[in-house]
Amino acid sequence: MNIALENVGKKYRYEWIFKGLSFQFQASGKYAILGPNGSGKSTFLKILSGHLSPSSGKIIFTKRNKSLDINAVYKEISYAAPYIELIEEFTLLEILRFQQKFKPYHPTATPDFIIELLGFEKSRHKEIRFFSSGMKQRLKLALALCADVPVILLDEPTTNLDREGIGWYKNMVNRFGGERLIVVASNVEEDFEFCTEKISITDWKK
Repeated sequence: MNIALENVGKKYRYEWIFKGLSFQFQASGKYAILGPNGSGKSTFLKILSGHLSPSSGKIIFTKRNKSLDINAVYKEISYAAPYIELIEEFTLLEILRFQQKFKPYHPTATPDFIIELLGFEKSRHKEIRFFSSGMKQRLKLALALCADVPVILLDEPTTNLDREGIGWYKNMVNRFGGERLIVVASNVEEDFEFCTEKISITDWKK
């Protein structure tokens, strides 16, 4: 899937977060969104996901050369971020099965396979509220990367991960990134070292 932005801007009240942004994200491309904290990286990802509307300009989603209705975009995108909450009353196995009902996994992935990938075999029946912050972050990343979608958006993906967790994240990207469009918003180089294109959000500050 391709995502084209034409003169896109976003403002809150009277302040423009960014403005006049035109860019094309190509299918299978790997992009890093850079900028200091508070510069609008997360806001930009939310616009790319279709969950936040731009204040100016337009965003066009195309799949196999056909435009997608904005209401259908969520089916094509998976999104992982520290601020996205999990349903903490679910056990690990329950949340994996629940996710699968509305966003199928990659053909090679099943709930049991994902539990093995996570290394959480002993926690399959543990409620998410009892997971550490690092375990929750791994789960968020696994749900995003194992989804059978053409676009993956990752906001500060190594947040709360230790060195082992960062290595696990890199392996997951290598294993499941493939020909999919991946956009990473972060200031931590380990988060986006696999990206071939880098975009600074501050280039569109007004």
